[in-house]
Parts: sequence; C-alpha cells; structure tokens
Amino acid sequence: MGRVDIRQVKKDLRDRFKAIRREMLPAVKEQKDEEIFKKVLSLKEYREASLLLTFVSTPIEVDTHRLIAEALDEGKAVAVPRCIDGTSLMEFYRITSFEDLEPRTFSVLEPVPAKCKKLTDFSGAFCIVPGLGFDMQGFRLGYGKGYYDRFLAGFPGTTAGVCYNACMQNRLPHGRYDRPVDILITEKYVKRFAKDPL
Repeated sequence: MGRVDIRQVKKDLRDRFKAIRREMLPAVKEQKDEEIFKKVLSLKEYREASLLLTFVSTPIEVDTHRLIAEALDEGKAVAVPRCIDGTSLMEFYRITSFEDLEPRTFSVLEPVPAKCKKLTDFSGAFCIVPGLGFDMQGFRLGYGKGYYDRFLAGFPGTTAGVCYNACMQNRLPHGRYDRPVDILITEKYVKRFAKDPL
C-alpha cells in the first residue's frame, strides 16, 4: 500500500465540510446558529471572561456577529483578528462596533488598525476558534493557512471551537504541534477536554 497523502485527505475533508455548509438551508443554519449561540452564552468561561477573542464569521461559518454584538452590549472587551500581509500570522485588535471592520483577506471582515487598538495583553481572555470541522479529541481542520495554529500555540487562555454537528469527525489528521480546543460546541452538545499537564 502506498503512503496516504495527508494534504489530499485534508483537502477532501475541507471540500466535504464546505459542501455541507453551503447546502444547508438558511432557516436550518439560523436554528443551528441560535443553539450554538445560547450554548456559548451559558458557559462559565464566557460569563467570567473580561475579554472575548473571536473570528468574524463568513456566510458558511457558525455565526459570530450576534455573539460580538452581545458581548459588546454586556460591556466585555472584544477583539478580532487581522492577518499580517505576507505572513501566516495574525494580530488581534479591540473593536467597539462593526464600523471598525473592513473586508480584507479572503473577503473576511477585519479590524481597521487606524480605528482600533492592537491587543498585547491576553489575560482574562476567552477565545472562540473557527474550524471547518473538529474531531472528538478537540482537534480542528481549518482552511489550511495556519493563522490560528500559530496563534493558539502561544495563547495562554481557554479556547472553544464552534462547529456544526454534521462537520464533526471521530478523528481528524493532525500534527504534533496542533493544539486541541478546551471546549467544543455544536448545536447538539458542549464537550470539554481535560487539559494535558505541562
């Protein structure tokens, strides 16, 4: 038997998860987003966090626009990522409204540096992590650019992945440097993972 090409396996999985999301009826997606939104708000880690780090969702992702608005209404600090040109790195900037955002890398809404303050202190932060798919160990399949993998490698706080149940796998391919999320949230359940002792 020949060796399995992990890159091809990941590409096939990405294509499948994207297709599942694109074929989801708007009313069905809205209902799933609502269930995930309520589960995030009920988490002790979310309630106790003074700072929310989150991605700004695109149409095929779990909706975070409502979560951003809710966190801002609650008086939490909210920061979202901006990709650094020519690298696979990103920085988080605090935003006070959606007016602080502009479409940029891959048409994703990102913070405008002139309007926002770059975040350097991540204490008290709770991070919502995107993924096309997750597995039952908390590992994620992203878009393949590595932005979140690099950020999470040095992030000290609690992480929560949000994903549709249809995009869950029992096990996904991952490398030795990949870090699983601490909490996984789908429309059906919340799953917590024991942190490995350092």
